[in-house]
Amino acid sequence: MQEPKTYFIRTYGCQMNELDTEIMAGQLQKRGLTPSLDEENADLLIFNTCSIRDLAERKVMGKLGRMGRGDKKNSIIGVTGCMAMAKKDSLFRKFPHLDFVIGTNNITDLSHALDEVIHTKRQVFKTDDRFEENLDYLAAKRDHTVKAHVSIIRGCDKFCTYCVVPYTRGQEVSRPPESILEECKKLVDSGYKELTLLGQNVNSYGKDQPEWNCLFHDLLYKIDNIPGIERVRFLTSHPIDITRELMEAIRDLPSLCEFVHFPIQAGSSRILRKMHRIYTKEQYFEKVALLREIVPNVSLGTDIIVGFPTETEEEFQETYDAMREIRYSVAFIFAYSPRKGTPAMRWKDDIPEEIKLDRLQRLMNLQEKIMNEERSQMLGNTYEVLVERFNKDGKLLKGRTRCWKKVIFEGDASLIGTLPLIQVHSFSHQTLIGELNQIAESSPHCLSKEMQEVYKAGSLPVKR
Repeated sequence: MQEPKTYFIRTYGCQMNELDTEIMAGQLQKRGLTPSLDEENADLLIFNTCSIRDLAERKVMGKLGRMGRGDKKNSIIGVTGCMAMAKKDSLFRKFPHLDFVIGTNNITDLSHALDEVIHTKRQVFKTDDRFEENLDYLAAKRDHTVKAHVSIIRGCDKFCTYCVVPYTRGQEVSRPPESILEECKKLVDSGYKELTLLGQNVNSYGKDQPEWNCLFHDLLYKIDNIPGIERVRFLTSHPIDITRELMEAIRDLPSLCEFVHFPIQAGSSRILRKMHRIYTKEQYFEKVALLREIVPNVSLGTDIIVGFPTETEEEFQETYDAMREIRYSVAFIFAYSPRKGTPAMRWKDDIPEEIKLDRLQRLMNLQEKIMNEERSQMLGNTYEVLVERFNKDGKLLKGRTRCWKKVIFEGDASLIGTLPLIQVHSFSHQTLIGELNQIAESSPHCLSKEMQEVYKAGSLPVKR
């Protein structure tokens, strides 16, 4: 088998998978390969997969099946990511045209796996259960020039009964703070304006390494001290690990955006217990109240699952009422689907599909109403926007506010990578539409008094 000259990676799933793709691309380019614009012309095809939702798996399985019936066997084909961990070598039995399967904890083995495939012509299978923190993050080939993802912790120890992540990503392993700071400094020096700290549960950072004396909020203070840093975000959180110290960091650190993904998953304490979320509805509401007391202008996001086994209509109504009361700015809502290998597979999936879809639609309708009301209240006000790129039409610029709202407006390419103030005059679906107010020539966090008055009750972020 010949050494490949070009590669194409198709990424499914979360931001962690996107970062893993960038790391693998760095390894391949270091090896001398060049990226291909489409899979049809690539010598090496990699499918970096997700197992969180059944739909994501089915998409990959269908794609691999079609490739086995096509003419792409001249290419080297590999599967990486969570599906590789969940299905392991059974993928070879179902898709004999695959050349390698590499799990989430083995992406550093990509080049060695390619050598083995090329020289032995045998299928290669590497899926270790535990992650060893030895990735060369600095070699990652980033797709974006303004925003970057930074991995700080991998794996999860929470074992929610519906979730495959502890089995596909393994135990929590924190990355040394010195390594994180080195990468963040390099990215800032290279012109990146926004860094998103990633982990299956970022709030657990450092708990597995008490000798470091560096928990998540400590790390945030260190990162905020990097000269020139503009914006910092983090994804994703488990409510049980959102501490007062973290809330105070969001309030006090100029770089830290006032958006917290605060997933409730369900509004019923009984369902939360069945999910093994390790908090009650009342405890969750107490933390939300404390966060809004400490950071009055905070914006919240959530994940919600409807139709979990044994969920009653009354328990669903508790979720509906929780969403109506908390008023999330962002919500990812899903109908439950059983995942092989999780504890929830032991239980009968007893909620009929039509009931799941009805509950899903009711929550989506409520969330759309909440977001439309929020956007209406934003009209006429001015917000700091990080300009990321041109919109799909190639005419309007696109960016996001600190609270994760997408904004489009007229402007030229010189504004990309800057943080102008944009006055919002309308919206379309989930996108705010505005016009350039002025460029923040001093600190992008020095906003007008008018902006500080917006959402006194707490929804949109404005630094004090």
